[in-house]
Amino acid sequence: MSLIRKPSEIEVQTKIKALIYGQAGMGKTTMGVSAPKPLLIDCDNGVHRINIAHQVDCVQVTCYEDVLEVLKEDLSAYETLVIDTGGKLLDFMAFYIIKKNPKMGKANGALTLQGYGERKGEFIQFCKLVSSLNKHLIFIAHRETSKDGDNTRYTPLFGGSSYDSLVTELDLVGYLEANGRKRTITFDPTDRNDGKNTCNLPSMMEVPTVVDQAGNGLSNTFLTDSVINPYLKNLEKRKQVTKVFDSVMDEIKENIEVITDAQSANDFVSRIDAFDHVGSSKKMAASLLSKKAKELGLKLNKTTKSYEQA
Repeated sequence: MSLIRKPSEIEVQTKIKALIYGQAGMGKTTMGVSAPKPLLIDCDNGVHRINIAHQVDCVQVTCYEDVLEVLKEDLSAYETLVIDTGGKLLDFMAFYIIKKNPKMGKANGALTLQGYGERKGEFIQFCKLVSSLNKHLIFIAHRETSKDGDNTRYTPLFGGSSYDSLVTELDLVGYLEANGRKRTITFDPTDRNDGKNTCNLPSMMEVPTVVDQAGNGLSNTFLTDSVINPYLKNLEKRKQVTKVFDSVMDEIKENIEVITDAQSANDFVSRIDAFDHVGSSKKMAASLLSKKAKELGLKLNKTTKSYEQA
């Protein structure tokens, strides 16, 4: 059985892995639980900060073993796992690794260089495990501030020096901040914040108010409505376009297959615009024709733009 797949046959991950970060008090956890059917895994003992109207089912954990036990439970009622905070989860992973193998830790309790490599592997396996459960995965992180010349940069407090290697596993990294009385989030990297935007989201998105002036909780569905649902709709649209592309390419290949001489090659050239081209199908048709002409010993006359027997 061939492992080769047409674009329309490729399995695309429909669940998002994201990191939301920002300064304290921005409502990061509240945003996290705005994802579809969330289960909050509280690593940082911060669930009490969420407005009562937005509180969701929660597991308070004190070690990485607790988290692994949660993943063994029946999670069919949930579509999203929200990790608050991702930085604390990584700390738990470090303790777990050192507990299993003390050589992975230093005398001060920090990981060795090899230990950081083990933690990266553990993080990757964690993400794969959540994906195998068919859940969205949202990490919440605090921000840290650094200076880059005269510029101030805001980056996630997530993994320290190994951050870059960890973030490769994620689809989105969003920076949440306040602009006057409004909150905004950007998933695009800039000279002042980190970001990752593989879902082609708008460069800047305004986050709706979820608590009124009296402290009452309002609708909290931002990640569902503005991030995840648009992503899924875009995937479906791309899937349909890819099906049309495959259909057009099958038709083109069938036509090229029956080319046997200069006359039939030129006939195909005269009809090449008649196909319902999608994306690069016309360019690929020209490439397939050129290959076929070479196999038949045909040469393109650049003056007449037609094929002749070489």
